[in-house]
Amino acid sequence: MARPPERAAGDLVRLKKNHACGANDWLVLRMGMDVCLQCRGCGRELRLKRHEFEKMVKNSSTPK
Repeated sequence: MARPPERAAGDLVRLKKNHACGANDWLVLRMGMDVCLQCRGCGRELRLKRHEFEKMVKNSSTPK
């Protein structure tokens, strides 16, 4: 079975659902048992359990 791509702090990810502000791009601040994300639209921080994060992520890229 293929493993999901490894993500690290500083990566940009796009989640399947939009945030309340309308943005769906997030910056990964911390990866571990939980994942800390920052919304690229409004700057709000969000903490998710890693398995919830893996289900919600659509794709990822490196920051520009």
